[in-house]
Amino acid sequence: MRDMYDVMERWGAWAAAESSGVDWQPIAAGFKGLLPHGKKARLQCDDDEGIMIDGCLTRLKKAKPDEYQIVIAHFVVGMSLRTIAKKRKCSDGLIRKNLQTALGFIEGTLAAIN
Repeated sequence: MRDMYDVMERWGAWAAAESSGVDWQPIAAGFKGLLPHGKKARLQCDDDEGIMIDGCLTRLKKAKPDEYQIVIAHFVVGMSLRTIAKKRKCSDGLIRKNLQTALGFIEGTLAAIN
């Protein structure tokens, strides 16, 4: 079993480098004016894995749009979970729970594809 957080970190670097074909906005809704926090030298996944994860995220966006926005804000934009929670005016525990839900969804979708 793979560590989905690490997989998504690499995908986020890949997507931030404009390799992504998914129609996500470079800045998630409600998070305008924020730039990635100095994560330019991150490890990236290869194109094949990136495209597979993009497909999973497309499904996540349709099924769970709030979790999708958290994934984009955290892994692509580089926002901390605490910052996302402050922007949404909720607890960081709720954001962590939603992120875990999203990671489980993505992992399940990847397992179904393979």
